[in-house]
Amino acid sequence: MTVELRAVTQQRGPRQRGITLMGLLLWAIVIGFLALLALRVLPTVNEYLTIQKTINKIAAEGLSTVPEIRSAFEKQKDIEYSISSISGKDLEVTKENDQVVIRYAYNKEVEIMSPVFLLIKYQGSSRSK
Repeated sequence: MTVELRAVTQQRGPRQRGITLMGLLLWAIVIGFLALLALRVLPTVNEYLTIQKTINKIAAEGLSTVPEIRSAFEKQKDIEYSISSISGKDLEVTKENDQVVIRYAYNKEVEIMSPVFLLIKYQGSSRSK
């Protein structure tokens, strides 16, 4: 009986494994879309991180008035070419426990494909809670 089973399995041949052409195309489309999304979103993340670094630097300088803080942000914005979404007027400056806290929030629209946009809402402050 074992001889018959061996003969049957040998006649079918080895089982093929691999990816089909349609599966390969599907994965190529998914990976391509994710790469496009990453290329469009990464500059906005870079801008956000630059703004956060600038805000923390200004808060550490010990400036006390709102016009001084906004002016310092504008000067730093002239140095950092990647900051374009907000200006000194968009900063909210408050004082909490004798410490200056600078907050900001802004929206960034990223065009994915002509009628499709991705809306990213960024916000941050000079003091993490």
